[in-house]
Amino acid sequence: MTTSAIKTTESNVLVGLLRTARPRQWVKNVLVLAAPFAANRILDRDVLTDAAIAFVAFCLVSSAVYLVNDAVDVEADRAHPTKRNRPIAAGIVPVPVAYAVSAVLLVLSLGVGMLAGWPLVIVLSVYAAVQLGYCFGLKHQPVIDLCIVASGFLLRAIAGGVAASIPLSQWFLLVTAFGSLFMVSGKRYAEITLFEQTGAKIRASLSKYSSSYLRFVWATSAAIMITTYCLWAFEIRERSPHNSIWAVISIVPFVIAVLRYAVDIDHGGAGEPEDIALKDRALQVLGASWVICLGLSVYL
Repeated sequence: MTTSAIKTTESNVLVGLLRTARPRQWVKNVLVLAAPFAANRILDRDVLTDAAIAFVAFCLVSSAVYLVNDAVDVEADRAHPTKRNRPIAAGIVPVPVAYAVSAVLLVLSLGVGMLAGWPLVIVLSVYAAVQLGYCFGLKHQPVIDLCIVASGFLLRAIAGGVAASIPLSQWFLLVTAFGSLFMVSGKRYAEITLFEQTGAKIRASLSKYSSSYLRFVWATSAAIMITTYCLWAFEIRERSPHNSIWAVISIVPFVIAVLRYAVDIDHGGAGEPEDIALKDRALQVLGASWVICLGLSVYL
């Protein structure tokens, strides 16, 4: 093999590793800012520094998990009409290389986490352990798979709090937990609806669900999320030194946004939540209105 060919191969492997690391998914790690924002600490320089550390650490550990996931699923992905184009399944990135880079990213993640302290390292370790369990078999266990995927969002929100030593409200945790389950079950519902309508190939774990069951899960999650958010909003008002009503007002755009997103789920269009967030202008306006109301309640 010529020197040029070797360089081309190395370049392809690096590009393949970057694609497998899913940098597009790093936007989920912005959840580390949720706790500082809700606690009126988002403008605190030290808090922002710790939140940034948590963000970087989660980018590293989540990419490590994606590499392992694609390495474990390599044979199944090769038989899939679209997943066969993933770098590992396509043979661009060798499986041993994927495992080695994943291990490096995991160690780097824990090292970065140490900059904010042991509590963040513990959260990162729990995240890695749970998600690796998902990769190595728990993804095929009904209900457990939904809870594990949802826990990833919850742990990101918790990480932002523990990194900055911010006490986390029980309502904050409940809203985040059931909001995560709402989105995950909605995504699965969209996938199984697509299968029922078109016969498109779906992930093996979905064969154990029915659309009616997943509808029950996302509807229940939405109901609990709305209820706990309302209780949290009233608590925020009670704790406000000026008895600000903005927290209560924030319930309106929050509930409408949930109902709006539920329409997309019901139509089977929530397979890619990030696409909905980027394309649905009404949902964007509702989201901005909610953030503004919540911000006014916390910062005024």
